[in-house]
Amino acid sequence: MTDERTAGGLAGRIAGKAKEAIGALAGRDELAREGRLQQAQADAEATAQREAAEAQRRDAEARLETEKAETEAETERLRNQVSAQEREERIERERREAERRAEDDARREREAAERRGEAGEAVAEATEERAERERFEAAADEVRLAQEARRAEARAEAIDPEEDK
Repeated sequence: MTDERTAGGLAGRIAGKAKEAIGALAGRDELAREGRLQQAQADAEATAQREAAEAQRRDAEARLETEKAETEAETERLRNQVSAQEREERIERERREAERRAEDDARREREAAERRGEAGEAVAEATEERAERERFEAAADEVRLAQEARRAEARAEAIDPEEDK
């Protein structure tokens, strides 16, 4: 066996085939054996390259799957964060709306109470005015009746002046 460096790949395989064929034709078993070894080495290198390429591909796929899983997890985390934020904003809107409704209800109740108070005052004033009119009318009736009584007395005195004496 010679101590030479053999070429790998397709060129090494072709050189190995040539050495094997020449060695077989020339009856040089050592050259034929060297050719077979060179072919086996080229085949082994090709297999190693294919396996290395496959390993790199699988590694790239694994990294891609890992990145995909991390991206999906981050997406889910962000969705949850956005959902929580939207929920908090909705709760805050609902709280402000409830406060506004409560303030509106309180304002309407105050206004209604004021109207009831004003109506009560108006009823009291009207009752007082009616009582005052009735007192005035009663006093006027009293004066009229007293005047009628004096006139009736004066007529009775004029008809019979001595009856009183």
